[in-house]
Amino acid sequence: MPTPFRKTLPLLALAMAAPLSLSTPAFAQPAPSVTVAQPVQRRVTEWEEHIARLEPSARVELRARVSGQVEQVHFRDGQLVKAGDLLFTIDPRPFEIAVESARAELAKAQARLDLAQQDIDRTAPLVRDRIAPQAQLDSRRAAQRDAQAAIAAARAQLRQAELELSWTEVRAPQAGRVSDRRVDAGNLVQQSGTLLTTILALDPIYATFDISEADFLRLSRAGVARAGSEGARVGLRLADETNWERVGQLDFVDTAIDPRSGTMRARALLANADMFLTPGSFARLRLRAGEGEALLLPDAAIAADQAARVVMTVAADGTVVPKPVALGPVIDGLRVVRSGLSAQDRVIVAGLHRARPGTKVTAEAAPLQPGQPGAPSRLAEAR
Repeated sequence: MPTPFRKTLPLLALAMAAPLSLSTPAFAQPAPSVTVAQPVQRRVTEWEEHIARLEPSARVELRARVSGQVEQVHFRDGQLVKAGDLLFTIDPRPFEIAVESARAELAKAQARLDLAQQDIDRTAPLVRDRIAPQAQLDSRRAAQRDAQAAIAAARAQLRQAELELSWTEVRAPQAGRVSDRRVDAGNLVQQSGTLLTTILALDPIYATFDISEADFLRLSRAGVARAGSEGARVGLRLADETNWERVGQLDFVDTAIDPRSGTMRARALLANADMFLTPGSFARLRLRAGEGEALLLPDAAIAADQAARVVMTVAADGTVVPKPVALGPVIDGLRVVRSGLSAQDRVIVAGLHRARPGTKVTAEAAPLQPGQPGAPSRLAEAR
């Protein structure tokens, strides 16, 4: 019976091979290798960086204070002007006539006063000798008072006419850069309505920025986020600059936190002697946040855990332990860790993608070396 015997051979082979496969031992996976380092501990000066917008320290809109025809423009568009420089001349002739008319009215009132005084001088002896009635003297004195009131009104009218005449010369109320002229010679302008030009005060210049509520509270407790407080020094650099050579002083912090954005508006004052800083441009501004001992790590060692920031540490037995941390600014290429970490912790700075919380790893120690200001650390580059 050859056929049934050939069918049983594969089944017998499988039965004999099964115990052998079950008894074969599995190969153990080695623990992944990571690089660890202890945080750098040293005394640092912390700076909070913000995006600032440059604004003029003063903005003046020059408008005509009298109506008339522009006679002459005395400046070039965009030039620097000093306080008191003549910018526009409005035809002064109607106002010169008004001044002469007011002076004539004043002279007429003065003549009436002199006549009233003469009448009083003539009438007083007659009344004293009972030749003239007392009512006649009272009438002369009333005329004198009317003449005095007319003089006061004429003097006021003369001052008003002289003031309007002076307004025909439009002068710069302060130093700054004048914008383009909005009217040319020959145009008619209306009193308090026609915009002539704009002057921006650029030296000093403002840099306005917003700080979060958390930063405001922290800086306030440190005595920094107060206008004019000691140590409220700021640095500024433009988009194409690398150094913080432009320095200024915090001079204003708003009185309330904006409920819509949750931020506080602040302002710094900076010198701008060369007029290079231009209103409307953006710049990076750093505010001194304090000085003290701090722990520093490369950004490559910091991971995100939903809304928090964590670092992976390695315990003595090689277990990966995550620790939530609060971060600060970057100093010399390393990130300041405000809380959540100790100087003795071994932090994974390279091979972070091979570490999982609770797993075992093989840790290789390497010291941290701060880089140049604004540059990444060497471990961060190695990653």
